[in-house]
Amino acid sequence: MISTESVEVGPLRVQKEGHVTWVFLARPESRNAMGPDLWEALPKVFGDIDRDDSCRVAVLAAEGKHFTVGLDLKSVGSLVSFEGTQAQQRRALHQEILRLQESVTAIERVRKPVIAAIHGYCIGGGIDVITACDMRVAAKDAIFSVRETRMAIVADLGTLQRLPGIVGRGHASELVYTGKDIDAERAREIGLVNHVYADREAALEGAQELADEIASLSPLAVQGSKQVMASARRAEIAEGLRYVALWNSAFLVSDDLGEALASFMEKRKPDFKGG
Repeated sequence: MISTESVEVGPLRVQKEGHVTWVFLARPESRNAMGPDLWEALPKVFGDIDRDDSCRVAVLAAEGKHFTVGLDLKSVGSLVSFEGTQAQQRRALHQEILRLQESVTAIERVRKPVIAAIHGYCIGGGIDVITACDMRVAAKDAIFSVRETRMAIVADLGTLQRLPGIVGRGHASELVYTGKDIDAERAREIGLVNHVYADREAALEGAQELADEIASLSPLAVQGSKQVMASARRAEIAEGLRYVALWNSAFLVSDDLGEALASFMEKRKPDFKGG
């Protein structure tokens, strides 16, 4: 189905099959946890896809047992720890959030349709990434969770801006406020995914068929349709991203965040105080 020739860009593996470019999260040993190298690689890879006139559709998938378990918690310290005065630290955090937002938005900005093919866990930052795609298909074993509230974090890389437009405000609110897990069938019921397949291989085959169907049509018409549909919400999403970047630059570092990280490492239930 997929060409064996590939190029590695950080934690991503990229390969081309006709007019379809496949991008794989390729750190299965870490369950594709999202570390600093991913945020560098995403805009590079999807920028290349946007500039490649021979590519008409992209598919984002993953190697191993899981799509992604979300943010690599080992990297959290480097993301929120900065030197200088309190104002300088907050300014640096604000700039870092904006940089990570741009990394995810690079997927949405591609003129070509992007399909996400999900299996296993798709947690936290994984939701940011798949909601930046145009369509989503899933294996039956897929588990989805907007996990940030469980970690005392306001999701700031695009989920809060894009998910309501995909599943509706009520379903999005439930997923965000509870941090609950939902399975692939529930994800299909609420419109998060288009199709559910028996397993990972079947999901990849389904993504390939969908990509081939799109790639067989006029690229000018397909890409124009994507741009016109995106125009209606582009400003709203951008404004929401700016707002959450400001919010988290002020409130991300908190006692509750420290408690969330400590309880995770100690494998116990957190005791949040709201501070």
